[in-house]
Amino acid sequence: MSRYDEFDDEPYVVIERESAGVAPFLMGLALGAAAALLMAPRSGAATRRDIRRRALRVRRAAENVASDVTETVVDTFQDARRRVEEQIDTARQAVEIKRQQVHRAMEAGRLAAHEAREELEQRIAETKAAYNAGAAVARNGRTSVAADEGGGDEG
Repeated sequence: MSRYDEFDDEPYVVIERESAGVAPFLMGLALGAAAALLMAPRSGAATRRDIRRRALRVRRAAENVASDVTETVVDTFQDARRRVEEQIDTARQAVEIKRQQVHRAMEAGRLAAHEAREELEQRIAETKAAYNAGAAVARNGRTSVAADEGGGDEG
């Protein structure tokens, strides 16, 4: 039996922390101020004037908080938008660089293929010329051998 087994049957408390924000605080502040005014020993007109004055203060405070939150959200949005636009521009530049590299590689390939074709055509022409020259020499050689063989029988 472990030393913790004796605590298994006892109830336990779970404490959770949540950050509710500013709105519940302001609501509590307004309710507390209203309750304090209603319980205060004053005349109705003075109490209403005090409630009106405090309500205006709470309203201004809420507007200030809303304005601050709005400015923070707008600033955060604009900052995020700027970062995204910078990343898009960077990506576009990278794509443009790659496009130019591919274009240059294609042009170099075309030029190399054109030069190789010209060289091949030149070699084919030289080979044909050499073949034709060799064939002509062979024909002339047979003709002169035949003439020599035929002329030797007569004489």
